[in-house]
Amino acid sequence: MNANKIDILNIFLIFISLFIAIKIPFELFIFSYAALGPLHYLTEINWLHQKNYFISSHKNWSIILIVLTILISIYPIVKFSGLGLTESAEYVINLLKGKTKLFLLIGFLFAISLIFLKSNKGVVIALVFIIFFSFITITFYPKPFFIIGALLPTLIHVYVFTLFFIFYGALKSKSKYGFYLGIILFTIPFIISYIPIKYLNYNPSEETIQTFFNTDMISLSEIVSKLLNGFKDDKFLPLSELGIRIEIFIAFAYTYHYLNWFSKTSIIGWKDTISKQKVLLILLIWVASVGLYIYDFKIGLIALFFLSYLHVLLELPLNLITIKGLLFLSKFKRN
Repeated sequence: MNANKIDILNIFLIFISLFIAIKIPFELFIFSYAALGPLHYLTEINWLHQKNYFISSHKNWSIILIVLTILISIYPIVKFSGLGLTESAEYVINLLKGKTKLFLLIGFLFAISLIFLKSNKGVVIALVFIIFFSFITITFYPKPFFIIGALLPTLIHVYVFTLFFIFYGALKSKSKYGFYLGIILFTIPFIISYIPIKYLNYNPSEETIQTFFNTDMISLSEIVSKLLNGFKDDKFLPLSELGIRIEIFIAFAYTYHYLNWFSKTSIIGWKDTISKQKVLLILLIWVASVGLYIYDFKIGLIALFFLSYLHVLLELPLNLITIKGLLFLSKFKRN
């Protein structure tokens, strides 16, 4: 397919994703996260590796992003799995508790340094300063950075950065359908806000709701609701009008994010970075991952937690390059 046909296909995928999200938001999120998510992580991480994480001159520094992912993953994995720990191990785990915002802020700022700094010496100095700055900031001014820990690896990653990629591609290729695609995607939250929820008669099964609460997947909806002042008597009601609207958007954003990735194999070229041996390995891991989710959703989350965060952090340099490119191209257009 050429670029215009792919943009038209993506407009269709937006409306399909939105339609299904309106009909079965909780179920769609579970399906997309469990079935499409692992295949996305595996193929994108491979593609990013083949592209030197878009930081060719500093590609070895990607190890810092991997270490940060490990530090982010340890506490949730141990917490969900319920492993028995020695006293010293439990002490270390508790030190990592609640540090996700800190590690994500370090990762985000470090990715900026990799984009703008030329020398390794400059990167080392920047890393030391970033760790110190992030620790002081998160320790004494945690509230302004709450959104980093809550939304950067979730809705910012799947919706905002996807929107940036689409507009950047449209500006670069001068594709009118790319602009239409970006505008439609931008309007989706506003469309969802006007959906007459009371006429949908949506009633998810008890098992579906229990899956959300037992695996803590409901926490993202709770965070968004809190940001929108949607709590009633200090409680989040997932089946309230606002709760359903939030879940429709979350289900849509994740589903379309994955479909957008799989629809652009020829544009991005990620399929060309996968050998036949890698295809087999990726498919085996994907089938095993989906099998774990089917067997026990909580076990699936534990097994895939590291990969889910790894692809977010490794993509940060590309996200920042896209933002930089958008600013440059829009400025160039004005001039």
